Amino acid sequence: MKKYASLAIAALAMGMFVCSMGCAKNDEATVKTLRMVTEATFPPYEYREAGEIVGIDVDIVTEAARRIGYTVSIEDMAFNSVIAAVQSGKADIAASGITVTEERKKNVNFTIPYVTAKQVILVPVDSPIQSADDLKDKRIGVQQSTTGDIYVTENIGAPQRFENSAILVATLVAGKLDAGVLDDAPASEYVKSNPQLHILKEALTFEDYAFAISKKNPELLAKFNAAMEEMKADGTMAKIFAKYEEKKEAAPAE
Repeated sequence: MKKYASLAIAALAMGMFVCSMGCAKNDEATVKTLRMVTEATFPPYEYREAGEIVGIDVDIVTEAARRIGYTVSIEDMAFNSVIAAVQSGKADIAASGITVTEERKKNVNFTIPYVTAKQVILVPVDSPIQSADDLKDKRIGVQQSTTGDIYVTENIGAPQRFENSAILVATLVAGKLDAGVLDDAPASEYVKSNPQLHILKEALTFEDYAFAISKKNPELLAKFNAAMEEMKADGTMAKIFAKYEEKKEAAPAE
């Protein structure tokens, strides 16, 4: 009887050991995932390369998430849906070259800014448009729900709205627009592949980019801000920007 009892105890102990080992493996396998949403036609911040979404925003979010114990999954969607996705809980973070505005702050929290950008005017090289003063009564394209859209609507007139900047630029190249208003970094990328276009020197606005996080998740915001501050201090943030600047300079003209 003692023999059987001893065997039972040994089996129970072995089962507990196996379970503890299994539980550890399960904990390791069930890594926390940070759900990121973006609109991947905004180089160099987010775009597709060999079918994969890459860019400055992707690298920053991935590294910051790694530092706080997350892996990252990315979903591509229309820009005017990314903040709503965070609000509704369908995403944890929106990273899409998002400008911080007072209106957007009503709906989501923003991390610390990571870059100061500007809205610029993109026109054909032979265009008579030389400044913002020349835009009145012109066919102006903007990406829907961006700060470029807001600025043009409030200060110049009703623009033509496009789902993304790639369609906007293609329409401008086709001669169906007189000008496009978009962020300076992607505008520079589009000029590189469309030499018939150029950017006017005068900027319309200056603005800060940050990542959007739900107001219901202040803990994630605090952790993410701490990771971003750390990345700025140790030079990681600068290296990410330098990486894409080098890629831009190395890319052949099309």
